[in-house]
Amino acid sequence: MKKLYAGKTKDVYSLDNGNVMLKFKDDCTGKDGVFDPGENSVGLTIEGIGKANLETSVYYFEMLKDAGIKTHYVSANIDDATMEVLPGKVFGHGLEVICRLVATGSFIRRYGEYMANGTRLEGGYVECTFKNDEKGDPLVTGEGLAALGVMTPEMFESMKAQTLKITKVVADDLKTIGLDLWDIKFEFGYNNGEVILIDEIASGNMRVYKDGKIVEPVELTKLILNR
Repeated sequence: MKKLYAGKTKDVYSLDNGNVMLKFKDDCTGKDGVFDPGENSVGLTIEGIGKANLETSVYYFEMLKDAGIKTHYVSANIDDATMEVLPGKVFGHGLEVICRLVATGSFIRRYGEYMANGTRLEGGYVECTFKNDEKGDPLVTGEGLAALGVMTPEMFESMKAQTLKITKVVADDLKTIGLDLWDIKFEFGYNNGEVILIDEIASGNMRVYKDGKIVEPVELTKLILNR
């Protein structure tokens, strides 16, 4: 097993069988010690969030599998906070895909003069950002991705359609336990000629509210898994 690189919230290793292993950590994105899945840097450490993110990911990857949606998920070891996945080539130097159901966070910081915080975005709003800490994870459009040679328009449309479909699966599941998904962050990759969901579907990558208050990641995992 060889370490490929250390990420913000996970370390990545290559396996002898050609697959990849993700090691989940207790770091979260945020700012000034406050959790925010929309931020582009690690802002705090929450004990147990690594395993919580893994457990949530496994729960939703299995749900997507049952729904016929292909992902990179193979298996997981919760005790070790590791997940074995199919190898997936990232787009560019890394691309994050955010699906927003409610306007908040960085969306409002950019567009607050046009829309109030908490406004519903009917049907979901998908946006992409390059993973680049120095540049603040800049936004990029589908046309921009094609012009830069990062992905074809067809790949982008597939990624966007999958994002909306997966977000609906997660949001509908959360509704059954009285939770309201506001936004969620994904990563996609290219595997055997297909655009597929990679990385994680973690409690630390989604903004969820209950009775008007945000649910912290570890508590969110408990609510999802202990129903």
